[in-house]
Amino acid sequence: MSNVFEFVAASREKSGTSTARAVRRQGNVPAIIYGGSSAPALITLNHNDVIKRLENEAVYSHILEISVDGKAEKAVLKDLQRHPAKPQVLHMDFMRINENEQLKMHVPLHFINENEALGVKKGGVATHARVEVEISCLPSALPEYLQVDLENLDVGESVHLSEIILPEGVQIVELTQGEGHDLAVASIVASRVSKGDEEETEEETSAE
Repeated sequence: MSNVFEFVAASREKSGTSTARAVRRQGNVPAIIYGGSSAPALITLNHNDVIKRLENEAVYSHILEISVDGKAEKAVLKDLQRHPAKPQVLHMDFMRINENEQLKMHVPLHFINENEALGVKKGGVATHARVEVEISCLPSALPEYLQVDLENLDVGESVHLSEIILPEGVQIVELTQGEGHDLAVASIVASRVSKGDEEETEEETSAE
């Protein structure tokens, strides 16, 4: 299993909390794969293999191949439950895909040219209001991430959802919900240090 987007799973018959605990004690992850024309299927995956796959950010927004008892299915990762204190995956939900049907997925935002931004060069600080966004598209158009360029952003300015350049066939779900949903994803704010420096400069000027 060399491909990071491939998961090998085994089917399981029983559900419930006690069964899930038993699966975890064996070093595996209980999971479910649902959607499409087939019935939901309970599966288990090797925990160590899952951890290795999840080290790659693209797994969260990529078409995956789930091999269940040797039969491969295309799916996306829809939900992931982690232990609050341990580096342990508790449960995974996979959704089967249809190449001809739109799907909704959360994809990460990658911010570029942050250090070169106009406002940062003036002493401002870049802040991120969001690190991911929900999109709608056909599986073939699913992007690994969306890029947000901050180079021309000045102090006091923001980049909004509507300003993100989207690949063909991709929509941001929130923008389809009407006015008031074009929210900021990143801003350049004046830093406290730069404000303090300005105040000191003004005080020195007044003293002179």
